[in-house]
Amino acid sequence: MTVLLAALPVAALALILALLYRPVGDYTARVFTSPKDLRIERGFYRLVGVDPRSEQSWPAYLRAVLAFSAVGLVLLYLLQRLQHVLPHALGLPPVPEGLAFNTAASFVTNTNWQSYSPELTLGYTVQFAGLAVQNFVSASTGIAVAVALVRGFARRRSGTIGNFWVDLTRGTLRLLLPVSLLAALVLVAGGVVQNLNGFTEATTLTGATQTVPGGPVASQEAIKILGTNGGGFFNANSAHPFENPAPWTSLFQVLLMVIIPFTLPRAFGRMVDSHRQGYAILAAMAVLFTASLTALTLLEAHGAGTAPEAAGGAWEGKEQRFGVYASTLFGSASTLTSTGAVNSMFDSYTALGGMMPMVNMMLGEVAPGGVGSGLYGMLVLAVLAVFVGGLLVGRTPEYLGKKLGPREIKLASLYILVTPTLVLAGTALSFAVPAVRADVVATSLLNTGPHGLSEVLYAFTSASNNNGSAFAGLTADTPWFNTALGVAMLLGRFVPVVFVLALAGSLAAQDRVSATPGTLPTHRPQFVGLLVGVTVLVTALTYFPVLALGPLAEGL
Repeated sequence: MTVLLAALPVAALALILALLYRPVGDYTARVFTSPKDLRIERGFYRLVGVDPRSEQSWPAYLRAVLAFSAVGLVLLYLLQRLQHVLPHALGLPPVPEGLAFNTAASFVTNTNWQSYSPELTLGYTVQFAGLAVQNFVSASTGIAVAVALVRGFARRRSGTIGNFWVDLTRGTLRLLLPVSLLAALVLVAGGVVQNLNGFTEATTLTGATQTVPGGPVASQEAIKILGTNGGGFFNANSAHPFENPAPWTSLFQVLLMVIIPFTLPRAFGRMVDSHRQGYAILAAMAVLFTASLTALTLLEAHGAGTAPEAAGGAWEGKEQRFGVYASTLFGSASTLTSTGAVNSMFDSYTALGGMMPMVNMMLGEVAPGGVGSGLYGMLVLAVLAVFVGGLLVGRTPEYLGKKLGPREIKLASLYILVTPTLVLAGTALSFAVPAVRADVVATSLLNTGPHGLSEVLYAFTSASNNNGSAFAGLTADTPWFNTALGVAMLLGRFVPVVFVLALAGSLAAQDRVSATPGTLPTHRPQFVGLLVGVTVLVTALTYFPVLALGPLAEGL
């Protein structure tokens, strides 16, 4: 019976994804390959002075990504600092400078890390005019970068990889916005709050007075989940009944998290004219997702540790409405898709169970990853896997008819190294610099020893991978963490984008070479196994020492 309870939601999710894989993937491919522009899109292009028929080289595409994101960063920062003069501010003061920078960096980078209690810090105007807008455009930016890399594989002797402004507009208006509107209606029907009410005083059954917040929750919840943004309208995130009222809405939110990342391989296969390649990428994602979910569920269901064993299970920090199995499914989906939303508290998980969300992010969030970022991350790993396979058979590595020379391998390797550098350097500096260490230990840590290290390690892992979830025992609203995590989010988002777009430009400039008997087949189970192995080994070799000092030491 216990196994059935755990398997039914996963089986239902897999069935729905199987039914939606082709139609959603094919539609996404049409969005980015159609020669026609909608009337509203043409109006927007005229407004901003963009020629939709003019394509960009990879440096021009990159400059557009960085410029657009920089403007969004400044505008969101100013909205927070001017909150007290905006309508629907709920009487809240301006957000402090350090926290405003951290929050702006967080939402512009699709991270949605929150070092504050949302309902007590941000008014409705900042929520829907600042945070919700960035939920759309930061997610669309990730999709645009992924599509640009796919074009690099698909094109021959081309100096361009598309037009960022066209990709951004289409991803927002044709994909994210209509699905979000439908999802918001479903969430409202399920009981998620959607209003502009302020704080309401209510009398409880015991006669006490309680302040109940309202707000435009469902509309922001839909894009927060669909765009793999994360964050929460309320401090309790998707464990709050106003955000996630019932078990079926929790499963629906999991579906929203994975629907675009798991169908993008279909769009990739269609754009490169090889559906088998899309299935191979999908299979690698599915294997990693299944293995991670199984491990986390077993660890939490077993409840290793003195307190969980005495209580009959690891229930602390989990909602009774969802239980262990819905909590581990949601937690695995959120940390494997760079969403960061939670319906249970990871800091309350068992030591080894709490390690799994961390490992999910350390994998690079490629199973299936964030919208766009998961696909381009997996394709970079595929390039590395093909290179390893080429070394084994003594042939020049080729992927999708493109030779992978020194330039391509260097770009892929640099991409892989960015996030571990940020994670390990940020964690090390938090304890190695005496003044910083004293502040961290005195102000931020509720736990010392291995668990305290795990909290800091999780924070930098989440920020550098643009996830946004956290171990709740860490107080991150301090000058050090606001600055360091904000910088980690920005570098963790945009430095890899530089290497991805450079790789796209390098591939697009090549001609396609014909397959030979020595060409490594990249659509068979052997390659899927190689890709999964490379993904896991890169992670294990990079992070194992620090994991041994934190969650492994605590768990063992």
